[in-house]
Amino acid sequence: MPPARKRPRTYDPAKTRKAVPAQFENVRAAVGTLTPEQLALPTRLGEWTVRDLAAHITMAVESVSRALERPEPAKAELDPLDYASATGAYAGAIAEGSRTLAEANPDVTALYARVGQRIADALAAAGPGRVIDTRAGGMLLDDYLLTRAIELVVHTDDLNAAVPGLDIPYDRHALATCVRLLADTLATRAPGGSTEVRIPPYAVVQCVEGPRHTRGTPPNVVETDPLTWIRLATGRLDWATALDEAKVSASGERADLSKLLPLMG
Repeated sequence: MPPARKRPRTYDPAKTRKAVPAQFENVRAAVGTLTPEQLALPTRLGEWTVRDLAAHITMAVESVSRALERPEPAKAELDPLDYASATGAYAGAIAEGSRTLAEANPDVTALYARVGQRIADALAAAGPGRVIDTRAGGMLLDDYLLTRAIELVVHTDDLNAAVPGLDIPYDRHALATCVRLLADTLATRAPGGSTEVRIPPYAVVQCVEGPRHTRGTPPNVVETDPLTWIRLATGRLDWATALDEAKVSASGERADLSKLLPLMG
């Protein structure tokens, strides 16, 4: 297991417990309007259709309910900063499970209704400090919910990209959580103080080894908007394209993050 380390920031569990169901509801409302033709559209996720992606989102949220049904582990072994590296080993099983779930549930509206009710009931019954058994190991429930915020926000963007005219809104706290946790992951992967990464209005982190600035404007600055940052961090957008399209600004010799991104696929 990864060694224990100091976490860069804390997250409000009460707000996260509201944000995850809120963003799931945003997705549910939009998916319920999709036609069979729209559900059959391709996505930017390999062979996944919109229907596969919609099913995957329910599976990501349902994992909370299922984990709470299993025996509680003795301790939490993982924290949210381990999430990006811990999920890669399960990508194949996750993809297969999503397609199987989509095939078994042609009524997507009914699937979302069931999962939405289950997550609401599960969170209402789960007290603070609860440890759950995840695929990768024991984790505090409230930490795991931070990763569910990432899943929901990232895949909301995937759905919006796949279906012309679809404009699923983002719960503000879910979006902020996703941006901040991915920024904190970068700062953990590349510790240092020579480069400042700004994702207004949600996050500023310092990273990359080198001279640390103490006052004024740092010599190495990266700045971008929340959705561009999320796309860079998850491999939906590459660094060179983001620069060419002026979606990110980078100044200074240590402001090139191309070798550090993506953080997760």
